Amino acid sequence: MDVNVGQILLWGALPYVSFAVFVVGLVWRYRYDKFGWTTRSSELYERRLLRLGSPLFHFGLLFVFLGHVAGLVIPKSWTRAVGISQEAYHLGATYIGSLAALALVAGLVILIYRRRTTGAVFKATTRNDKTMYVFLAAVILAGTYATVRTQLLGGHGGYDYRETISPWFRSLWVLHPRVELMTSIPAAFAVHIVLASLLFCLWPFTRLVHAFSAPVTYPLRPYVVYRSRDERLGSRAPRRGWERTK
Repeated sequence: MDVNVGQILLWGALPYVSFAVFVVGLVWRYRYDKFGWTTRSSELYERRLLRLGSPLFHFGLLFVFLGHVAGLVIPKSWTRAVGISQEAYHLGATYIGSLAALALVAGLVILIYRRRTTGAVFKATTRNDKTMYVFLAAVILAGTYATVRTQLLGGHGGYDYRETISPWFRSLWVLHPRVELMTSIPAAFAVHIVLASLLFCLWPFTRLVHAFSAPVTYPLRPYVVYRSRDERLGSRAPRRGWERTK
């Protein structure tokens, strides 16, 4: 199948540009902006909506991510080999994915509402944050629309993206992008993928970097020991074994 220059740029070049900016950006941010590598938590300003919206968003995102991994990375032949038919896979992926997307969208709406209506939180929102939220919301809504439009309402078992998008995605990792597979995919999926690529370009320069932070070394840190600089500053006499060292 013939492909034009635009399709080559979208499906053959953009993914690599996005990945390069993503990786280089993360390395740069970690090396030169460690103090900025944070979510800039606003929990002190408002907790009620945060306690509702944050779990919905993060757990929804987790299941959506796992669904993407299963759908894009695992070939159809593998699921068939273990006895999972295409119909069963489609049913599970569509309905479980729709529930996860619903939780994700609900959580995002609550978080954005909280950020916009809580004065202290809104004042702490930077232009960078606003740009990030626009792209994040666009990616999530485009993906949700693609699922509902093509999978739930499309009829005839929905669109089988494991015949086109999935092998294209895997072909990127062997440096031989099969651009021709993407020339006839539904527009909703195309918009979702392009927006996701742009979000990955933006990711390293926003608060989204906290996704790669984990308190792995926290349990291994030594205790913090407090000592008075002078015995006269203490509230009681020092015990045996705790005399000052010189």
